[in-house]
Amino acid sequence: MSFISSPPAPPTSPDARLARLTAWLDTLALVCTDSRRPASSDASFRRYFRLDVLPALQDKLGATLIAMDAPPERENVPAFLHVAGLLQGAGVNVPAIVAEDVPNGFLLLSDLGTTTYLAKLDAANAGALYGDALDALIKFQVASTAGVLAEFDRAFVLREMALFPEWFVGQHLGVRMSAAQQAQLDGVFEAITTNVLAQQQVYMHRDFHSRNLMFMEHDNPGVLDFQDAVFGPVTYDLASLLRDAYIAWDEEVVLDWVVRYWQRAKQVGLPVNPDIDAFYRDFEFMALQRHLKILGIFCRLHYRDGKAIYMGELPRVLDYVRKTANRYAALKPLVRLLDAFEDKAPQVAYTF
Repeated sequence: MSFISSPPAPPTSPDARLARLTAWLDTLALVCTDSRRPASSDASFRRYFRLDVLPALQDKLGATLIAMDAPPERENVPAFLHVAGLLQGAGVNVPAIVAEDVPNGFLLLSDLGTTTYLAKLDAANAGALYGDALDALIKFQVASTAGVLAEFDRAFVLREMALFPEWFVGQHLGVRMSAAQQAQLDGVFEAITTNVLAQQQVYMHRDFHSRNLMFMEHDNPGVLDFQDAVFGPVTYDLASLLRDAYIAWDEEVVLDWVVRYWQRAKQVGLPVNPDIDAFYRDFEFMALQRHLKILGIFCRLHYRDGKAIYMGELPRVLDYVRKTANRYAALKPLVRLLDAFEDKAPQVAYTF
């Protein structure tokens, strides 16, 4: 459904936005607005609410729907709708758009439930769940067309990694790098950038991990938080999924999943490196780029935005970084830099 709305109003307080969202929902006559409750937490400025569908409409719409509040001055709702269409067209299970008020940043979506992969995963079911997730990823990648999404180019790659020295090294560790240290870090960044930009390009979700995948009894998984999708390296989402900032698996198990993906990707004609050792190297360099970004983002969320919850994940991400960097000569200076930074830094806490 599509609904005409007024032009976006100037930024307002969250409570004022909530009142406007409620008023919009009342005009739709689809849900009981007094049943509203928070549906999830989010690292962005978006908010989500779960609402009960009116009894007469539940056979058609399901028992509940999700209202999204995305302030248009901070969030790109048209991008959400665009990527949702691409994913749906590729056969990936994403929320259906029930109603929209794009100028004001409001959407009403189908409900994919409450069970994330992170909550569901264990040693017994991980193989099956990751198999489903990799099948969904391959569907999205096979549908790729150049020019449809923004490109994950050199400036993009470097801009993401720049979060690491600014927020993790400078803000969190309280360390000011010397010119020599900056040059060493620049060398590592260049090695990473050269590798990831040489990889073949496909549609890239950018946050394809256990908190954004919903366990579904049918058509598993449901996929969320896709509005920042771009056209980028073929290993990015694989690294996001299998080197997850929120859950870690033995490296032998991860290698097996990577090989299974690689075999399947070759079968369907995806542009993966034909040599498995080279492909795994690409996967590792891509994961490292993402983990450096994540260290910066988690610290920024804490120090700038007051969201300390992500700081507890830093030890896991740092472990990924150290292990990966230690395996490649071009990346080993990063380990030495981390040692020097942590020796020099004031005592800092990694759990909150």
